[in-house]
Amino acid sequence: MTSDTSPILLWFRRDLRLADHPALSAACKAGRPVVPVFILDPETEALGAAPAWRLGLGLDRLAASLKEAGSHLICRRGPAKDVLDALIKETGAGAVYWTRAYDPASVTRDTAVKTDLKDAAIDARSFGGHLLFEPWTVETKTGDYYKVFTPMWKSVRGRDVETPLSAPGKIPAPDAWPDSEDRTEWQLGARMNRGADVVAENVRPGEAAARDTLDQFIDDKIGAYGTKRDMVAEDATSGLSQYLTLGEISPHTAWHAGHAAMEQGAQGAETFLKELVWREFAYHLMHHTPRMLTDNWRAEWDGFPWKEDRDHPRVIAWQQGRTGVPLVDAGLREMYVTGRMHNRARMIVASYLTKHLLVHWKIGMNWFDDCLVDWDPASNAMGWQWVAGSGPDASPYFRIFNPETQAEKFDPKGAYVARWIAEGQKDPGPEALSYFDAVPRKWGLSPGDPYPDPKVTLREGREAALAAYEGHKE
Repeated sequence: MTSDTSPILLWFRRDLRLADHPALSAACKAGRPVVPVFILDPETEALGAAPAWRLGLGLDRLAASLKEAGSHLICRRGPAKDVLDALIKETGAGAVYWTRAYDPASVTRDTAVKTDLKDAAIDARSFGGHLLFEPWTVETKTGDYYKVFTPMWKSVRGRDVETPLSAPGKIPAPDAWPDSEDRTEWQLGARMNRGADVVAENVRPGEAAARDTLDQFIDDKIGAYGTKRDMVAEDATSGLSQYLTLGEISPHTAWHAGHAAMEQGAQGAETFLKELVWREFAYHLMHHTPRMLTDNWRAEWDGFPWKEDRDHPRVIAWQQGRTGVPLVDAGLREMYVTGRMHNRARMIVASYLTKHLLVHWKIGMNWFDDCLVDWDPASNAMGWQWVAGSGPDASPYFRIFNPETQAEKFDPKGAYVARWIAEGQKDPGPEALSYFDAVPRKWGLSPGDPYPDPKVTLREGREAALAAYEGHKE
């Protein structure tokens, strides 16, 4: 038996905040010492280059916030079970609390950890906080899971969403702290190479920045969100994706801010709430059909003749943002400079790869896994499968985004393309030039290079995609 004064290990993962943190609040309420822990385990080490780098920035901010609250972030590397077992022996901890994760690798890890801890008479508790609703609590009238977004939205839009919890003023500290590894030795940003310095100019990590971003959105942008969010040259989106994926802000906090704005008459507020539930839909599907991350969600797409050669010249041109299709290339270049990409551009970029170039969606998904600072396992997989046509509630395969007409509609003045593509401009701006500082030197690219001709014309690509689709159906 453990005493009521034994420490609680608080295992941080994708919940790098102090406010509205149910596991942290429960630990502090217990009146026992709390030892915050972050573990660089094999599951976390599997992150791509940009997500791992961004995680490192988030950990730095979390450590600073914990210090202000009279606490300390203990960092260890190794399998989670081994690290927790060692810390329990070192601290005499009688409990481990954490926020639930939902991707298959984390579920497998957490299930095994919880079983082992309970077998050792350690109080092991997992809490919500990463989602508005636990996936298993949302179901159709027949008890099934939702496969289409709109019915799910209608079923949850009137639900009560838990009121966000306040951050603790002070976190109870143990009499002595266990040793912590030096996070700089982990080199979480090493694979970003020279791109890290460029992207760093466009990233504001941490809980305080997340809250500022939400407040600015509610104050200045939410009214026009419904009409302007697809305009790629406009700063009209919430900008919350990187904070939600690392848990630097909770979805509950975003929901209540958006809901309050809706009650005050903000025209775009309901659209914003729908986007939060779209994220929930991705996690709902990942929970019920984890194959979404690795296989066609619709089995009838197995055998579709997508190209799977990662070294194909067309794939390389797409990765480099040198397809010869300006709006596609601009989206990819935005990603290399900022670590993010406008959502409308993501759809166009993904459609071009999977339909005009007939390249497998997994190649694009894996590339985004490596390049996005706001990478999210559920949203990225569902987004790619939605565009490709192989996923749930998918865009029909015959609906092929035409980058030229999309540009006319969502970048009518060409400002987005001019902002990100330097070639052919007499005096390109600093953001367009930053692309050449961010990408690998081995690509051998220069702003003085001629802009490439299209690898495939839009008409040829569309016709080939439709022919492949018809052939597959037959």
